[in-house]
Amino acid sequence: MENSTAVTEFIFVGITDDPDLQLPLFFVFTLIYLITLIGNLGMIMLILVDSHLHTPMYLFLSNLSLADLGYSTAVTPKVMAQLLMGSNVISFNACATQLFFFAVFLTVETYLLAVMAFDRYAAVCKPLHYATIMTTGVCECLIIGCYVIAFMDASIHIWNIFSLSFCRSNVINHFFCDGPPVLALSCSDIHRSEKVIFIFVGINVIFSTTIISISYLFIFVTILKMHSSEGHQKAFSTCASHLTAISIFYGTGIFMYLESNSSHSMGSGKIASMFYAIIIPMLNPLVYSLRNKEVKSAFKRTMGKAKSSIGLIFLHV
Repeated sequence: MENSTAVTEFIFVGITDDPDLQLPLFFVFTLIYLITLIGNLGMIMLILVDSHLHTPMYLFLSNLSLADLGYSTAVTPKVMAQLLMGSNVISFNACATQLFFFAVFLTVETYLLAVMAFDRYAAVCKPLHYATIMTTGVCECLIIGCYVIAFMDASIHIWNIFSLSFCRSNVINHFFCDGPPVLALSCSDIHRSEKVIFIFVGINVIFSTTIISISYLFIFVTILKMHSSEGHQKAFSTCASHLTAISIFYGTGIFMYLESNSSHSMGSGKIASMFYAIIIPMLNPLVYSLRNKEVKSAFKRTMGKAKSSIGLIFLHV
């Protein structure tokens, strides 16, 4: 890349330059990341080992956990290093790599939430045909499609940003290599690149939110036609966790990324970025575990089996 000779590294402004806040923030983010790791890895392992969770919904949920883990890991360890050791420098290639994987897993999550909405539509509106609609082959194709689109989208973003010339300041007014703050440092004409980002992010968001909106429109119409309160409650409980995850994800993501002007408030941008890059990956496993009876039951079964196995080991000893 032509700009690699002009700029070989970037420097993050970071979350704060107050030394009194850096250590407390390090412990907070370390705790958040540990909960994220345990929650998402635990969800993936629980779905793998419990046969009762081998259904389309939980297949998608395991990939959602993988996506959460992916884009959190792309950002949070570097933020922790900044806060603990003042390691605010990142190489040009490492910056591109961080943005690439962050974009990949964030886009995967965007489309997975749409796929999960369609799955909920099939479960609530077409219960008798659910098994024939959401076959293993269909589920695998939908998941593979999410990853293919995400890798293509991230590749376009990386080319769009890092093919530009960087010959001005190398100080990124952010705590990780996000698109708009990096783009703001370029000495090339960035209007075309801004439009490319806006168009592709807009397509991703509009396409996924359209699928989600149409799916839930049909779901709510179906619920209104139900005459039993038990049916209403069952349908709402089926969708509650997914609706909560959607609300959290899009509430912060749209705020950050659908601002066309790259000179938007970096302060508010940092807060939004911190929420969806660091906090949301921690919240999703909690949302699905605390609000989902099947996950709770699977956890109890797994813990029961683990205790029995440990007891047998001690008996043999």
